[in-house]
Formats: sequence, C-alpha cells, structure tokens
Amino acid sequence: MHLDLQYINGFWKEGSSEKTIENNNPFSNERISTIKSASEKDVNEAYSAAAHAQKEWAAYTPAEKQGYFEKLLQVLKEEKDLITEWLIKESGSTRIKAEAEFGAAYEVTREALSFPSRMNGQILPSNVPNKENYVYRRPKGVVGVIGPWNFPFHLSMRSVAPALAAGNTVVIKPASDTPMTSGLLFGYLFEKAGFPKGVVNVVVGRGSEIGDAFVQHNVPKLISFTGSTEVGSHLASEAGKLLKDTALELGGNNAMVILDDADVDRAVDAAIFGKFLHQGQICMALNRIIVDASIHDEFVEKFVKRVKELPYGDPTNSSTVVGPLINHSQVERIQKEVDHSVKEGANLLTGGSHEGNVFEPTVVSNVTKDMDIFQNELFGPVVSIVKVQSEEEAIETANDTIYGLSGSVFTKDRFRGMEVARQIETGMIHVNDQSVNDEAHVAFGGEKDSGLGRFGGEWALDKFTTVQTVSVMSGYREYPF
Repeated sequence: MHLDLQYINGFWKEGSSEKTIENNNPFSNERISTIKSASEKDVNEAYSAAAHAQKEWAAYTPAEKQGYFEKLLQVLKEEKDLITEWLIKESGSTRIKAEAEFGAAYEVTREALSFPSRMNGQILPSNVPNKENYVYRRPKGVVGVIGPWNFPFHLSMRSVAPALAAGNTVVIKPASDTPMTSGLLFGYLFEKAGFPKGVVNVVVGRGSEIGDAFVQHNVPKLISFTGSTEVGSHLASEAGKLLKDTALELGGNNAMVILDDADVDRAVDAAIFGKFLHQGQICMALNRIIVDASIHDEFVEKFVKRVKELPYGDPTNSSTVVGPLINHSQVERIQKEVDHSVKEGANLLTGGSHEGNVFEPTVVSNVTKDMDIFQNELFGPVVSIVKVQSEEEAIETANDTIYGLSGSVFTKDRFRGMEVARQIETGMIHVNDQSVNDEAHVAFGGEKDSGLGRFGGEWALDKFTTVQTVSVMSGYREYPF
C-alpha cells in the first residue's frame, strides 16, 4: 500500500506539484507520511482516465457490477483491522468510533450492491395518439468526490459506492488532514477488489491548489462534498456557474429537545453518546440540549456527573471515549468559544481546558439564544444546555439557527414526540434517540444551511443518475403545417 503517491488510471504515481502535504497523527503529532501534492495536471489526468473508463463500466451488466461489489465487500472484511487502525492513527478516532465507522461504510457498500438491478425506468402514456413515452435511468457520468476528515472513510464511501454502482466513475480528492482514510485507502481497496483501471482515481492536494480545478473541470457532472457550510457554499457557486449538479452535506447545530415528561435517565444516556462520539466532530452531533424547566436541574445534575466520568486522552486505549481533535487550530477555536461563552454569562459546569489536541468533555449551562456558543456549530466535545418553559418555546429555540441537519426529541409519549419532531426545521430527527443516526437505506440530508440533496438508498440512486425520455410513435403523426 502506497502512503505518499496518487492513484490515477490504475497506477500509483508521484504528484507533479512542488508542494507537499504532511500527514500527522493528531494525538502524538508523529509524522505518518509526506505526500507530494497533485497539481492541476494530475487532476486533468484523473478526470480523463475516469471519463475514458466510464462508458465501458456503464455497459457492464448488473450482475457483472454486482460481482465487483461482492468482491469489494469481501476485501473490506479482510482489511477491517487495517481500516480501523488507520482511522485511529490518522483521524484521532477512538476504537469505538473506528469500529462504528467501518460498520457504516460496510453497510453503504452493501446497499449499493443492489443499485445495478434497481436502475428502473417507466413507460408512461401519451396524449398523442399511437405514442408511448419511455423514461430510462442512466448514470450521470463522472462524479467528483471531496472527502471530509471527521468520518473520512464512511462519508467518502457514502458517495463512492453508490456512484460506482449506478454506473459512474469517480475521482476522489481526500481531505488534507486524512489523505489515507478519505482517499488513498480507496485506491488500495478497489484495486484489490479488481475494479477496472480508471473507475476509481485519487488525487491528493490542498483545496487552495487544486480545489477550484477539481470543481471547475469540464468532465465531472456532479460534485459530492461533505464539509463546512462556508466551503460548500463556495463550491456550489462555482459548480452552479458551470451548471454542474452538487450533493452537499454541510454543517449542523443539532438540538436535543427534552420535554417535561421525558425519561431523564434515558435522555442522559442518549445525550452522552450523541454529543461525545468522536469528540463531537460529527455534523450530526448534539450542540444544544434544550430542557424543560421542570426537569432541567435533575437532567443537568445527572448529565454532568456522567460527563465527568468519561475517559479521555489516547485513542489507542480501548476505554477512551473522547480522543484528540483533528489539529490544534480546532482546539484553539473551541477554547475561544468556551471562554467567550463564560464572558457572555454562561456557566462552565465541567471541562473547559485542553492538553495537546485533547479537549476535555465540557458542559456549559445558562446558555441563551443570543450567545455565539448557541448559534455556532461547535464540532468539538462541548455542549450547551438551554432551559425553556414550555414545549412551544422548546420548538422555537430548536429552530433558531441557520442549520437544519439532525435532531432529537425525548418524551414518554412517542406520538407527542412525532408531532414535535415534525415542527422542527431539520432534514432528520429522532424520537427517543440521539441525533447521530445514519442508515444506508434511509434518506440522509439537511435543510437550510446544512446542505442540498439526500444520500442513502433510493435517494442516493436518484442523485447519482439522470433520466432520459424517449417517445415512440407506433404510426405516423399528422401535423398542422
């Protein structure tokens, strides 16, 4: 396996840029590898290879494509330990998170295996006599995938597997912080599974050097991106100028609403997981816990007690729950958020400091809607607790954000929970569960500034394909002139 090369048209080659990317372990700061970056020349070569391979790949029968995916699933099982160890080493994943991420990626791949035989069309009647309308589904062509650093393997696979299964080919630009787990591992795994040359390509380079070229290139018909709202907005603007489609999964400021009749102990359990899995570096992670005043104090007492018991530190220890943030700039950003919230009047109940790139599990209460810590996506092991006086205020508070990705409602009355959930402006929400949920066959995506489009199941199949209408006359038509 190559740690420092690009993967283009089935070959491992050195990037042609003079710049390099340093791949470091976020916990130990140990250098993992130095990669010579891709240049615009490499991007062009990768897209050309993908375009050349796409027509032949699309022409494979459904059974042939499924055969490749069956082999890929076998390879994933064989390489599970390799993948999880890289997630721990490169992205700071705890073992719990790495195992969960592998499982999610495996399920996405297994769901995609069914796509080649789900490329359904339709026959529709016509208002023109002796005519029928045939609607055919076909791949879009070449898909550009920009991988993230937080769940790098799963969130890249969530685009790569469905795109390929639908008959597209792909070029992946991995995140600079996780070039292996969001990119180069894919070259290794798909090569081992025997996929044809050019079907999967990987170019490693910083967005500042090849980002615009990656999006603006004339070959890709769709750009799939997971990352920040700011970058996603720029990407959508650039793609829109060229009439390219986009699939964007962006930021989140997710709320757990705990109503007055909730089971407090169950809510605490769910909130611990939904906030602190992968240090809160998840777009679906809980940022805000909105609690009815009648049970607020009980919840806070029990929740803070549990947070203080969470093991944090070295992600290689099997007991660790909260590991390092991806880099020190994220630590500094979160430290400023916490310190500023205290100056604004919030109460720091536990945590609030860091050692190296490990930030303590942190709880802040007495948070109000006008505070920055309420409005900003935290993307770290810090959670805000907000007290409300009624169900109506809880819904209004949950909706008071530019984001709308995921969320949670806790109540002993599940039908009440469903009614509240439907009033919260978010793409996904979960009753009596926490906000971090992602099932391969279920629609995944956000509203407002949390993105465009949906991943998962038939929604992913629809996103990675287009349709063509072919109308057929059984006779000849008479025209008015």
